[in-house]
Amino acid sequence: MTRTRNPGTKNAGSRNTAAILTIILVSYFMILLDNSVIFTALPSLAVDLALAPAELAWVQDAYTLVFGGLLLLGARAGDILGRRRVFVFGLAVFSIASLLIALAPMAWLLIAARALQGVGAAIVAPSALSLLTASFEGAARDRSVAWYAATAGIGASLGMLVGGAAATLLSWRAGFWINVPIGIAMIVLAPRFLPETRTSPGRFDATGAITSTLGIGGLVFALLRGAEAGWGDPLTLASFAAATALIIVFVLAESRAAQPIMPLRLFRSRIRIRTGAYLVRLTYLGAMIGFFFFTTQFLQGVLGFTALQAGLAFLPMTLVNFVVALAIPRLVARAGNWWPLVVGVALTLAGMLWLSRLAPDSAYLTGVALPMLLIGAGQGLAFAPMTTFGISGATTADAGAASGVVNTFHQVGMSLGLGILVAVAAASDTGTASAEVALAGEVAAALTAATVLLGIAFVLAIALIVPSRPRIPAVGGTISPSLSTRTTRTLEA
Repeated sequence: MTRTRNPGTKNAGSRNTAAILTIILVSYFMILLDNSVIFTALPSLAVDLALAPAELAWVQDAYTLVFGGLLLLGARAGDILGRRRVFVFGLAVFSIASLLIALAPMAWLLIAARALQGVGAAIVAPSALSLLTASFEGAARDRSVAWYAATAGIGASLGMLVGGAAATLLSWRAGFWINVPIGIAMIVLAPRFLPETRTSPGRFDATGAITSTLGIGGLVFALLRGAEAGWGDPLTLASFAAATALIIVFVLAESRAAQPIMPLRLFRSRIRIRTGAYLVRLTYLGAMIGFFFFTTQFLQGVLGFTALQAGLAFLPMTLVNFVVALAIPRLVARAGNWWPLVVGVALTLAGMLWLSRLAPDSAYLTGVALPMLLIGAGQGLAFAPMTTFGISGATTADAGAASGVVNTFHQVGMSLGLGILVAVAAASDTGTASAEVALAGEVAAALTAATVLLGIAFVLAIALIVPSRPRIPAVGGTISPSLSTRTTRTLEA
């Protein structure tokens, strides 16, 4: 008798497991692509819709703010309703929003559609990581997490190329049209191959979702407003005060909620390794968003590259990132996760420091391309360990929340980072310099601030993650994302 295998189990055949991994990675790649596809298209988009600098920043932050703010609620929805069902719904929302962006005739509609796109991404991202960990185990899970992390790094770089090609050859809108057929294909394939997880009774933590989103949003608004109107501006001060109050309310609400979207116990491990991973991710991504946002403006505004040329200019980084990311599973199998993380952050720091020396007379090869090689190698080394450490030791009940927190700190780091770096760039003293010289000065100031953020990330990794690594059981030389219940309890405070 021929035994029929269920593609929704961990014992599915290699073709089904390959399909599961492909659907998850393509869907995750799609939402990451739209984090960066906009960057090389910024100049043409600004001209087409007559966007002011603050509006240009909101085109990105509307996406990342909603993405980051609702990620935890999206993770909770997967636990309660079933992750495959929620994953497919998120893909539908994301695809519809992409269509609306491609059709947007004015700035406010574009920004609103970007926010809606963030809603879809907030649903897809945590469900993707949860489905991945539910579909694989042991060494296969380690490899799949490494591919997931590699997708995070490579997606950002390739988005620059896709956005530049679309803006130069067709229109900036073409970068968003691409998502529509891809999204439809994933919506059709997901129910066929992805496993459905068990649903669990529970409640949605609406208070936590609202206060966290508004709190972070208010903080970013205050940063951008302060850069434009001054730090003593009444609205700036009021926004800072409101953001602080909302974040405090969020923490208090999570400490008392029966089923919080961000269980504070995830931060109470005595070894602090998850907390360290979250904070490293926050500061690292805060720096990387500045790298993409400002470097593409330097390439087009100072060096005179077209959008396509600017996208191609990121290829050295993309290729190095890809090669290093492919080697990560073998590296961590031999030596563990901690050293690729530390070396990766250090290489990124060195590359950003070099890049921050940009000036109007800088050449592409020595001023941009060579630093990019270091940044690309650093990203390839650092992303997988950051992801693994962020979900290490999480119980089955907390798996969705832990993966949600990983993605939340990813997006919140970008939102806050961009707000800080735009404020730093606006505060740089360019005097009566020409447009090109002024832009070069703003870019150098922002990338210097990004270097400081990476320095903080490096210190956090050394202080919180490296001392903790001997106390975490490993599987095949890597930190296991799914420790036994007994082991997990010993790690929790």
